[in-house]
Amino acid sequence: MREYLFFVYIMASKSRVLYTGITSNLRARVFEHKIGAFEGFTKRYRVKRLVYYESWKYVDSAIKREKQVKRWTRAQRVALVESMNPTWEDLASDWFSAERLANPYSVYLKYDPTAAQSFTTPVGSRLPLPEPRLEEPPRRAVRSGSSRVVTRLRKR
Repeated sequence: MREYLFFVYIMASKSRVLYTGITSNLRARVFEHKIGAFEGFTKRYRVKRLVYYESWKYVDSAIKREKQVKRWTRAQRVALVESMNPTWEDLASDWFSAERLANPYSVYLKYDPTAAQSFTTPVGSRLPLPEPRLEEPPRRAVRSGSSRVVTRLRKR
Protein backbone atom coordinates (compact mmCIF):
# COMPACT_ATOMS: atom_id res chain seq x y z
CA MET A 1 0.00 0.00 0.00
CA ARG A 2 1.34 3.42 -0.97
CA GLU A 3 2.02 5.88 1.81
CA TYR A 4 1.23 9.53 1.26
CA LEU A 5 2.71 12.66 2.74
CA PHE A 6 0.83 15.91 3.07
CA PHE A 7 2.50 19.25 3.60
CA VAL A 8 1.42 22.40 5.39
CA TYR A 9 3.58 25.21 4.07
CA ILE A 10 4.10 28.94 4.36
CA MET A 11 5.20 31.02 1.39
CA ALA A 12 6.40 34.62 1.67
CA SER A 13 7.15 37.55 -0.59
CA LYS A 14 10.27 39.71 -0.29
CA SER A 15 8.24 42.14 1.81
CA ARG A 16 7.12 39.19 3.99
CA VAL A 17 3.52 38.90 2.91
CA LEU A 18 2.53 35.41 4.10
CA TYR A 19 0.46 32.66 2.51
CA THR A 20 -0.37 29.36 4.24
CA GLY A 21 -1.41 26.31 2.23
CA ILE A 22 -1.63 22.54 2.07
CA THR A 23 -0.56 20.12 -0.65
CA SER A 24 0.36 16.50 -1.30
CA ASN A 25 3.14 17.49 -3.72
CA LEU A 26 5.22 20.27 -2.22
CA ARG A 27 7.71 20.52 -5.07
CA ALA A 28 5.00 20.95 -7.73
CA ARG A 29 3.01 23.40 -5.63
CA VAL A 30 6.05 25.58 -4.90
CA PHE A 31 6.83 25.60 -8.63
CA GLU A 32 3.29 26.82 -9.37
CA HIS A 33 3.74 29.66 -6.86
CA LYS A 34 7.15 30.60 -8.27
CA ILE A 35 5.92 30.90 -11.87
CA GLY A 36 2.62 32.55 -10.92
CA ALA A 37 0.61 29.77 -12.55
CA PHE A 38 -2.73 30.90 -11.11
CA GLU A 39 -4.38 34.27 -10.72
CA GLY A 40 -5.02 35.30 -7.15
CA PHE A 41 -3.41 36.38 -3.91
CA THR A 42 0.01 34.78 -4.35
CA LYS A 43 0.46 36.07 -7.88
CA ARG A 44 -0.79 39.56 -7.03
CA TYR A 45 1.56 39.91 -4.03
CA ARG A 46 4.46 37.95 -5.60
CA VAL A 47 4.53 35.31 -2.89
CA LYS A 48 7.28 33.05 -4.26
CA ARG A 49 9.58 31.99 -1.41
CA LEU A 50 9.03 28.82 0.61
CA VAL A 51 9.94 29.80 4.17
CA TYR A 52 8.34 27.01 6.24
CA TYR A 53 6.86 23.56 5.80
CA GLU A 54 5.96 20.50 7.82
CA SER A 55 4.85 17.04 6.69
CA TRP A 56 1.93 14.95 7.89
CA LYS A 57 1.05 11.32 7.26
CA TYR A 58 -2.72 11.79 7.27
CA VAL A 59 -4.65 14.40 5.30
CA ASP A 60 -7.04 15.04 8.20
CA SER A 61 -4.13 15.99 10.46
CA ALA A 62 -2.66 18.27 7.78
CA ILE A 63 -5.98 20.04 7.19
CA LYS A 64 -6.47 20.52 10.93
CA ARG A 65 -2.96 21.99 11.25
CA GLU A 66 -3.44 24.30 8.23
CA LYS A 67 -6.68 25.65 9.72
CA GLN A 68 -4.95 26.12 13.07
CA VAL A 69 -2.07 28.09 11.51
CA LYS A 70 -4.45 30.20 9.41
CA ARG A 71 -6.36 31.19 12.58
CA TRP A 72 -3.16 32.41 14.22
CA THR A 73 -2.15 36.03 14.30
CA ARG A 74 0.58 37.23 12.00
CA ALA A 75 3.00 37.43 14.95
CA GLN A 76 2.42 33.75 15.74
CA ARG A 77 3.03 32.74 12.12
CA VAL A 78 6.19 34.85 11.99
CA ALA A 79 7.42 33.13 15.17
CA LEU A 80 6.70 29.74 13.58
CA VAL A 81 8.70 30.64 10.46
CA GLU A 82 11.59 32.03 12.50
CA SER A 83 11.72 28.88 14.67
CA MET A 84 12.73 26.87 11.58
CA ASN A 85 14.11 29.55 9.26
CA PRO A 86 15.35 32.61 11.22
CA THR A 87 16.86 34.29 8.13
CA TRP A 88 13.73 33.80 5.99
CA GLU A 89 15.73 32.14 3.22
CA ASP A 90 13.91 30.43 0.36
CA LEU A 91 14.01 26.75 1.31
CA ALA A 92 13.34 25.82 -2.32
CA SER A 93 15.96 28.11 -3.86
CA ASP A 94 17.91 25.21 -5.38
CA TRP A 95 14.92 23.06 -6.42
CA PHE A 96 14.54 24.63 -9.89
CA SER A 97 17.02 26.06 -12.37
CA ALA A 98 16.77 29.68 -13.45
CA GLU A 99 16.19 28.47 -17.01
CA ARG A 100 13.27 26.31 -15.91
CA LEU A 101 11.66 29.17 -14.00
CA ALA A 102 12.15 31.57 -16.92
CA ASN A 103 10.53 29.16 -19.41
CA PRO A 104 8.13 27.06 -17.32
CA TYR A 105 5.96 25.84 -20.18
CA SER A 106 8.65 24.95 -22.68
CA VAL A 107 9.43 21.32 -23.33
CA TYR A 108 13.04 20.37 -23.70
CA LEU A 109 13.48 17.67 -26.33
CA LYS A 110 16.80 16.37 -27.48
CA TYR A 111 16.89 15.36 -31.14
CA ASP A 112 17.96 11.76 -31.68
CA PRO A 113 18.30 10.89 -35.39
CA THR A 114 18.24 7.13 -34.66
CA ALA A 115 14.84 7.44 -32.96
CA ALA A 116 13.32 9.40 -35.86
CA GLN A 117 11.96 6.19 -37.39
CA SER A 118 9.61 5.69 -34.46
CA PHE A 119 7.69 8.85 -35.43
CA THR A 120 7.02 7.91 -39.06
CA THR A 121 3.91 6.11 -40.25
CA PRO A 122 3.59 3.64 -43.13
CA VAL A 123 3.03 5.23 -46.54
CA GLY A 124 -0.65 5.89 -47.20
CA SER A 125 -1.74 5.51 -43.55
CA ARG A 126 -3.34 8.34 -41.66
CA LEU A 127 -3.34 9.14 -37.99
CA PRO A 128 -6.84 9.20 -36.50
CA LEU A 129 -8.12 12.70 -35.85
CA PRO A 130 -10.47 13.49 -33.00
CA GLU A 131 -14.12 13.85 -33.97
CA PRO A 132 -15.35 17.45 -34.10
CA ARG A 133 -17.61 18.43 -31.25
CA LEU A 134 -21.07 19.11 -32.65
CA GLU A 135 -23.25 19.53 -29.59
CA GLU A 136 -23.97 22.89 -28.04
CA PRO A 137 -22.57 23.67 -24.59
CA PRO A 138 -25.02 23.01 -21.77
CA ARG A 139 -27.24 25.88 -20.70
CA ARG A 140 -28.58 26.63 -17.27
CA ALA A 141 -31.39 28.81 -16.09
CA VAL A 142 -30.38 31.76 -13.93
CA ARG A 143 -32.97 33.83 -12.13
CA SER A 144 -32.35 37.54 -12.52
CA GLY A 145 -33.60 40.31 -10.23
CA SER A 146 -37.13 40.14 -11.64
CA SER A 147 -39.32 37.06 -11.85
CA ARG A 148 -38.32 36.22 -15.43
CA VAL A 149 -35.76 33.53 -16.18
CA VAL A 150 -32.68 34.30 -18.28
CA THR A 151 -30.65 31.58 -19.98
CA ARG A 152 -26.86 31.96 -19.98
CA LEU A 153 -24.01 29.84 -21.20
CA ARG A 154 -22.21 28.01 -18.42
CA LYS A 155 -18.56 29.05 -18.08
CA ARG A 156 -16.06 26.23 -18.45
